[in-house]
Amino acid sequence: MTDRYLSISKVNMAFERNGVRNQVLKDINLEVKRGEYISLIGHSGCGKSTVLNIIAGLLRATDGVVIVDNKEVNAPGPDRALVFQNHSLLPWLTVYQNVELAVDKIFKDKKTAAERKDWILHNLEMVNMGHALERLPSEISGGMKQRVGIARALAMEPKVLLLDEPFGALDALTRAKLQDEVMRIQNELQNTVVMITHDVDEAVLLSDRIVMMTNGPSATIGQILDIELARPRDRIALADDKLYNHYRHEVLSFLYEKQRKVEDLGSKRSKKDGASALAANG
Repeated sequence: MTDRYLSISKVNMAFERNGVRNQVLKDINLEVKRGEYISLIGHSGCGKSTVLNIIAGLLRATDGVVIVDNKEVNAPGPDRALVFQNHSLLPWLTVYQNVELAVDKIFKDKKTAAERKDWILHNLEMVNMGHALERLPSEISGGMKQRVGIARALAMEPKVLLLDEPFGALDALTRAKLQDEVMRIQNELQNTVVMITHDVDEAVLLSDRIVMMTNGPSATIGQILDIELARPRDRIALADDKLYNHYRHEVLSFLYEKQRKVEDLGSKRSKKDGASALAANG
């Protein structure tokens, strides 16, 4: 794996509304290797989706730079494909047509019509959706819709696949099956993945590294945990694995113990500053 395939350097993000400035992200720095699977985890409101949207080019950072394969990110592009928690399929198009739309846009001048058809079918087969080509989104389950969304993203051959809680709306069994599919596909393609999740087990199961973010405002990267579990990974075998459970404990400790201490310290400082201000004015 080559270093610095995806580089996030000194990224800050602030939003201003009615003259009030809200610092969402502060000094985000992350180097991602080619073929690495990275998970961003943290409490709601810590800016995980903002980081992903900046990588995708949907948002411009207030400061800092994002580079993918030696090119600066300034706008959305086919080198970065984003899969949302909501599948975002066009309801009037069939499963095949939803993927075809993306493939035709990216490869119209690079592949023949026959090559594009084969490529669409290949990607739908890869997510086990080759049997439902002519179905509309309303005729398939939530898990199947998400499979199509992933197939559409993969069919774009992105340099970086961005997943925004892609399994969050699914039931537990469907979620587990789709996680296994994503692990299988990523192991086969060796593509670079950045995923947002709230699920600790999911993060440990899928990731090479887990990036833990502090609570906002001014959220930043609090800790990065290397996951040194052999691949391919078997969720049942890992359930009793000491190293797997050690990683789970590390993430839970950060989210629920270290963050609480930081918040308590911040609260004490605020009270101290308030008391000092009252004393000065008194």
